[in-house]
Amino acid sequence: QVQLVESGGGLVQAGGSLRLFCAASGSIFSINAMGWYRQAPGKQRELVASITSGSITNYADSVKGRFTISRDNAKNTVYLQMNSLKPEDTAVYYCNAEIRIRVLVPTKNYWGQGTQVTISS
Repeated sequence: QVQLVESGGGLVQAGGSLRLFCAASGSIFSINAMGWYRQAPGKQRELVASITSGSITNYADSVKGRFTISRDNAKNTVYLQMNSLKPEDTAVYYCNAEIRIRVLVPTKNYWGQGTQVTISS
C-alpha cells in the first residue's frame, strides 16, 4: 500500500512564504514524476508544479518566479517552496506522484489528502 502524506500548509499574510512537504511511503519500486496541484473553492484542480525523476521542472504561469519545486529521491519526498504569496494562491494543495510498486508493473497516480494554504490580504 502506498501513501502520500503532506504537511506545511497554514495561514500567512500576503507576501509571506510557506514550504510544503510530501513524503511517499509503502511498497514503492520507483517514482516517476511528482507534483503539486491545488484546488480553490468553486474551481477545478489545477497543476501548480511538477518535477521528473531527473529533476526537470514545470510550473503554472501563475506561480513562475515565486514557487520552486524540488525532490529528494532517496527520501521519496517532494517539496514546494512558495514565496511572495498572494491571496489568489489560497487553495487546498495536493501532492501527486506516479509510482511503480513492482518491476514491470505500470505506474499509477497517487494523491495525498491535501493541505490547506490560506493567504490573507
